[in-house]
Amino acid sequence: MIVLNFAHPFTKEQLAQIQQISGYNVEKVFEIKTQFNHQLSFKDQVKKLVEDIPLQSDEWQRQRIIINPPSFSTIAIALLAELHGRMGYFPPIIRISPVCNTPPEYKVVEILNLQEIRDEARTKR
Repeated sequence: MIVLNFAHPFTKEQLAQIQQISGYNVEKVFEIKTQFNHQLSFKDQVKKLVEDIPLQSDEWQRQRIIINPPSFSTIAIALLAELHGRMGYFPPIIRISPVCNTPPEYKVVEILNLQEIRDEARTKR
């Protein structure tokens, strides 16, 4: 499984939690910095961000990919739209939750299957 991390770098423990929850081995982790310029188009910056990830067109569609989205919601939403366009489906996302405050510590608590959420919501139309 390929992990695209658009947030803080993962610890070894968090990567182990991802593997345990997902049931898949983490083969690659791409740490992707998401510092955006608020004076420029987020659409263009998201496109460039994704284009800089070293995956080929067919890999976007064939590989098992999971993402840790950026915390800034506007970037995260635009990123999901871009990824859906390249992958053909919504990727699963990692949800991290704080464990304690001093020093800050976080654990992986679940993996949200966005495509499943979307498909279930379609039955409510």
